[in-house]
Amino acid sequence: MATASLSTVQLAPGQAAWRRFRRHRLALAGAVIILVLVLGSAIGPYLLPFDDTYIDIMKRFAPPLSGAHILGTDELGRDVLARLMMGGRVSLSIGIVAMVMAMAVGIVVGAFAGFYGGVVGAVLMRLVDAVLCFPTIFLLLALAALTEPGLVTTTILIAATAWMAVARVVEAQVRSLREREFAVAALAFGSSNLRIMFRELVPNAIAPIVVSATLNVAKAILLESYVSYLGYGIQPPAASWGNMLNNAQIYLTSAPWLAIVPGVAITLAVTSLNFLGDGLRDALDPRMNIP
Repeated sequence: MATASLSTVQLAPGQAAWRRFRRHRLALAGAVIILVLVLGSAIGPYLLPFDDTYIDIMKRFAPPLSGAHILGTDELGRDVLARLMMGGRVSLSIGIVAMVMAMAVGIVVGAFAGFYGGVVGAVLMRLVDAVLCFPTIFLLLALAALTEPGLVTTTILIAATAWMAVARVVEAQVRSLREREFAVAALAFGSSNLRIMFRELVPNAIAPIVVSATLNVAKAILLESYVSYLGYGIQPPAASWGNMLNNAQIYLTSAPWLAIVPGVAITLAVTSLNFLGDGLRDALDPRMNIP
């Protein structure tokens, strides 16, 4: 009785996806870095001897590795590491929550546009195109100038400027899937349009949606940094990576670590999320071959 070789064994979809993801070294590194940033922001502040708002005026501008201040102190003597971790809570939370909100709106708009097509699809997608005509950062700043700065408003505004790309992805996927056999069979068995859209079509488009969600988190973190850096986002004394950069800009020559530390955190988070999105795109694509 012949024994099947390992290369001819059919892997389960989950195993095949994990194997493809494992081969993407940058995506693995990105996932590890994101995990470290999330855990550091969630748990780190409880492990430090300093609160992020504790002021020690006698230790202003202490450089990194100054005793207990691993990353130094700022212009008020506050511990930079503590503020970095608390700022990470804010920036990462905004990124995740804004992504969830943007995905919800984008999936609904894209599903209706792709499923119904015709006039409904044309109107919805022209709305998407109209909003996309405005540069995202300028649209965000214009809206932020009309509202009260804060965590909730910043999150809502970022979500309001990030759902259009998701809608485009979902619309294209739903439009390509609506004539497939499983969708036609569901319609023949009397399923409602909403059930077909959100129980049959959208789940089958989950791969590009997951990739888009990952990239949207990176985009939201960058947008929060932009608006906070320009003074329209998270307001002091609350810390975010963006307003830490804003506060540090006048000390670039005298205390460069105040800008370098949050800048490196933003760069690591955004780059890692982009690598993670690339890895998920390759892993969730069933057309990828396993050597």
